[in-house]
Amino acid sequence: MVGGGAINTVISAARPRRHVVVFLTFLSVFVCYIDRVNISVAIIPMAEDFGWNLQTQGTVLSSFFVGYLLLQIVGGRLADRFGGKVVLGAGVLAWSLFTLLTPPAAALGITMLIVTRIAMGMGEAVTFPSIYSLYSRWVPLKERARAVGFTNSGIPLGTIFALVFTPYIVQHLGWQWAFYLFGALGVIWYFAWQRAVTSLPSQHPQISAEELAEIAAEATSEEPVTSVPWRELLSHAPVWAIVVAHFCNNWSLYVLLAWLPTFVNKGLGVDYASVGWFTMVPHITSFFFLNIAGNIADRMITAGMDVTRVRKLMQTIGFGGIATALLIVGEVQSAWMAIGVMSVGTALGAFATGGFAINHMDVAPRHAGTLMGITNTAGTIPGIIGIFVSGMILEATGSWALVFQVAAGVTLFGLVFYLLFASGRKLVD
Repeated sequence: MVGGGAINTVISAARPRRHVVVFLTFLSVFVCYIDRVNISVAIIPMAEDFGWNLQTQGTVLSSFFVGYLLLQIVGGRLADRFGGKVVLGAGVLAWSLFTLLTPPAAALGITMLIVTRIAMGMGEAVTFPSIYSLYSRWVPLKERARAVGFTNSGIPLGTIFALVFTPYIVQHLGWQWAFYLFGALGVIWYFAWQRAVTSLPSQHPQISAEELAEIAAEATSEEPVTSVPWRELLSHAPVWAIVVAHFCNNWSLYVLLAWLPTFVNKGLGVDYASVGWFTMVPHITSFFFLNIAGNIADRMITAGMDVTRVRKLMQTIGFGGIATALLIVGEVQSAWMAIGVMSVGTALGAFATGGFAINHMDVAPRHAGTLMGITNTAGTIPGIIGIFVSGMILEATGSWALVFQVAAGVTLFGLVFYLLFASGRKLVD
């Protein structure tokens, strides 16, 4: 686990200041996904203790996304108006608290557990809208894809951490401690965040004049956003291309995050103690390729390639790759073959970082947090529907192949829609 001293050492050595902002937001995403994913492994012994069937497990797993859905737009709006530092910091503290409260809530019954998971989801809801609001003001255009790629690589890294260490903690301390130990990480992060980050570059006491000028030349105006042109924002087809792509991307992402450990354990016969080691391989691949893909996209833009062309090319590689892997993985019988297929899929899927994932700051830079809230609201719906529907499919048919085929179909629809309507131009000021 990362201690406060280690974080501060990295912060003090990091230059320039925008890299500190990016590093700490990466850590927030890392902690976010540890706290989000650990239950997908812990739920196996939890289900045994409480006698839950697959449909009940699906309900518990999907309840988080109800809360996650509720505060996306509100979080983005607050971050655009009052600054991402305060909003993200409050969100991390909130979700950490409800992570700590998960074991006693489960002991009180399924209703209290669901309420706790919803509240935790509300805390995590502000994460990405706040980050996008910060980045639109802190990160120049030519660095944004790699910044988002690095930040998003906290998703697989946090997932790996949770998948590897949760079984170990469960076996040696009990499943309750997976929530107690991981919930404490957010508190450590919060103190480092308060010391090192400001919502606006001009507010930072240690930023150099040279860096401030470099950021000001390309980043969004620091003027607070007092109102949102909702009708104008939602009238553009490229905005809806991002919304649809986000929904389709998250269908496969959340299905895999929630059900991959169970698929490996129950579907492929891997023993529980080894589940984390098997399922971490695609996430390791994703970690590296998210950073590679972000650099490739920024390099193409720096070289003069049209932004719209870059976004669509990266989206094609990303969605085409993950859809192909999903169509194949449900048909294989070997655990290592399945993991190999998913590793290739996640490597290619990472290229969507240079596509829809960064597109918010192209089309509406001053409203990037709000727009991220809108698209991530759509992207949260699969966390509720996709995970629950997958549980119902498994309960009714026992077919993992069908679960993955449905996810592939959703992904391919998102690709076609994005290619038809996406744009890299600024549409809303």
